[in-house]
Amino acid sequence: MIVVACPGQGSQTPGFLTPWLADDASRALVERYSQVTGVDLVKHGTESDAETIRDTALAQPLIVAASLLALRALREAAPDAVIGGIAGHSVGEAAAAAGAGILSDDDALRFVRSRALLMAQAAAAASTGMSAVLGGDPDAVIQHITGFGLEPANFNGGGQIVVAGALDALSRLSEEPLRGTRVVPLQVAGAFHTHYMEPARDGLAAEATGFTVNDPTLPIWTNSDGSPVESGERFLDLMVRQVAAPVRWDLCMASFEAAGITGLIELTPGGALTGLAKRGLKGVPAVAIKTPDDVPAAVELLAATAESNA
Repeated sequence: MIVVACPGQGSQTPGFLTPWLADDASRALVERYSQVTGVDLVKHGTESDAETIRDTALAQPLIVAASLLALRALREAAPDAVIGGIAGHSVGEAAAAAGAGILSDDDALRFVRSRALLMAQAAAAASTGMSAVLGGDPDAVIQHITGFGLEPANFNGGGQIVVAGALDALSRLSEEPLRGTRVVPLQVAGAFHTHYMEPARDGLAAEATGFTVNDPTLPIWTNSDGSPVESGERFLDLMVRQVAAPVRWDLCMASFEAAGITGLIELTPGGALTGLAKRGLKGVPAVAIKTPDDVPAAVELLAATAESNA
């Protein structure tokens, strides 16, 4: 069973869309996505620097649009391939919702645009950020960071917990890490998935009532607790709640394993989730689609699974 994984905020890098836009059809699609989101995705995916695309209001629609573009390329390259399931990390859940047919591509992008603006507004209300804590016992890490007034935001598995809160508290944590751990500041603009985002969650709940929602056509797992979700309405509700609640990617990977995962394909801008899979899903082959040149490797992984199931 191949699981498609959709990356979250922080995975974007300057110019990462450039190789994709050499194809006229891909450029036209991104231009349409730009109209839907009101963001010049072509410009920000090819010309803008790291600081510019760090802006939540730009980063989130840019990442989801790129994932939808890569998923389209994968499905066109392997139209008969069977995808066993799909999941997204944080904002990547919107791309996963579109991939599973819960939302249309356009509605997924509209959802993300609203999410991004509301989260950016919430982030602007206080000087906050996020850092990854690498290594250490998870319970000990949580106890340690609580002493700084910080909150766990992402349980990523593979020995990585992302914590969030006030910038001065994150700075103190870097100076006084738990023994045996390493603290790495992340290039994000707020304390996402914490109580700081409650105003964004409430605003998004009102926005979400305007979307047409279908039940998923693929198995899909929620960041809330890693469980599979069979109701499209419930998945949308969980996406709204998740704005101010921790991402449990560790539990998602545990669910992939329980379901019999045989390979993972990460969509553009890929890399972070395949890295986590190497530690959290040891022995499971993973392919990150960073550019169109990576699509054949993903198709090969799909084909290998089909042959083993034949």
